[in-house]
Amino acid sequence: MQQTRVEQGLPYYMRFSEKYPNVKLLAKADEKEILKLWQGLGYYSRARNLHATAKVVVKEHKGIFPKTFDEIIKLKGIGQYTAGAIASFAFGEAKPVVDGNVFRILSRYFGIKTAIDSTKGKKEFYALAEDLLDKKNPGTFNQAIMEFGSRQCTPKNSECENCPLNNSCYAFSKKQIEKFPVKEKETKIRNRYFYYLVVRNKGKVMMKRRTEKDIWKGLYDFPLIETEKQISINKFFERKEAKKVLGNKKFSIKNISPTHKHVLSHQNLFVRFIEINSKLRTPNSELIKDFKKIALPRIIEKYLDGM
Repeated sequence: MQQTRVEQGLPYYMRFSEKYPNVKLLAKADEKEILKLWQGLGYYSRARNLHATAKVVVKEHKGIFPKTFDEIIKLKGIGQYTAGAIASFAFGEAKPVVDGNVFRILSRYFGIKTAIDSTKGKKEFYALAEDLLDKKNPGTFNQAIMEFGSRQCTPKNSECENCPLNNSCYAFSKKQIEKFPVKEKETKIRNRYFYYLVVRNKGKVMMKRRTEKDIWKGLYDFPLIETEKQISINKFFERKEAKKVLGNKKFSIKNISPTHKHVLSHQNLFVRFIEINSKLRTPNSELIKDFKKIALPRIIEKYLDGM
């Protein structure tokens, strides 16, 4: 549910738990199958980490999930925040949970100007959260403070006038709500320009599974040429990368899409689809007819559905 609304994530959770009702079945599953079930949620590294961790739980913990923070944090894809959440919610261990909501509440209430994305800040906020934690009811306390940040002490348009803590909140008393929490550096948004060659041949489409360390690893997309800026289609066909893919094969252009903007967490993708008829086959590619069996990035799925 990190970065995902509950109403969006819940149907995925239900399908996932129905397909893999226990950790042994999840460990045995094929990664392609897992990614297909995950399709549309984004953050696909989490699906791969979930799969890897299931294997570790089965192999090294005899299929029983670890019950302590120190054991949980060793699992792939689980950091301090998630380990604290699992340990306190599921097993009642007195470990704090410091997510974006908690950073925001503590920084505003106590007037902490240390940057939350600095090493010093992370240590300072964690120590404070640990000190405030209700040791007898850590799970309830952690969920309550996270929920308070989600519903009351929101990033924008906080209802400070109706807040039960406003008589002792530093930021409210100083009228500096919008100044907290402090961040050291702004998140940089990267623009990328994707040109997909959609090669159709006898009712099938040429696709390739992404294996590089980049977005959508393990998912399928079309032959891709990425450019440093937006270019015309004529310029696209003049590029050596396009000529390398197309080679000497004959082709006819069937359709060229407008530019579609696809927003990811720290990237904006500007995508065009160039549909051609050809007998072209690139290395490691597959001719796909049934798209229901493979995991696709949302932008590819939308294109195949007619956008």
